Amino acid sequence: MAMANIQTFASMMLIFLFSSLVTANYYETLSPQQLGSPETLTHIRFYFHELITNKEPSLIIIDPPKVMNDAPLPFGTLVVLENPLTLRPELDSKRLGKAQGFYLSATQKAGLELEIIMGFVLTFTEGKFNGSTLSVLGRNHIISEVREMPIIGGTGAFRFARGFVRARSIQVDYIKGDATVEYNVYVFHYSSFPLPSPQGFNEGVQFMTDPILSKI
Repeated sequence: MAMANIQTFASMMLIFLFSSLVTANYYETLSPQQLGSPETLTHIRFYFHELITNKEPSLIIIDPPKVMNDAPLPFGTLVVLENPLTLRPELDSKRLGKAQGFYLSATQKAGLELEIIMGFVLTFTEGKFNGSTLSVLGRNHIISEVREMPIIGGTGAFRFARGFVRARSIQVDYIKGDATVEYNVYVFHYSSFPLPSPQGFNEGVQFMTDPILSKI
């Protein structure tokens, strides 16, 4: 019975916390004490902009496909991006960071199927997470209302990060290519994680003398 009450309380906390964002921030956090875990769960929301028609496009095609069809991104298209992240859907709203990476068109279907494999790093430049990054790698089926991709790691405040992102298109021009996408990020990470002193490691030799690792 006690376990059931704890689970119910935790569910209620998650629903309450993630039902809306505090307008002053682009993130909100459940503490280790609230979770009963050494990890912190943070929810971050921002808007991701793909700019094709600007004077300085935020992405370019670097490897045109070998086989052409009537898809906006034919099979095999490789794109490199550096897209701005903003607090609100408007491009001129507060800049929170940028997404740098690539995507690869990975479907042979014609039309607007647009199944891509995305790999990118979210670099935050504002507030508590200034200088920290999250790495994302996964499948993005563009025409789906909501797409989910895994978080595979991070740096700074997000060391040992794990979680997922949910992407939802706000505005897309399938002819010109411009797009605004809402991202909701749910990430487990350690609120503070002291780094070991580099002294005494002898360039990694100490690890290799560990009785377990030496058997590998």
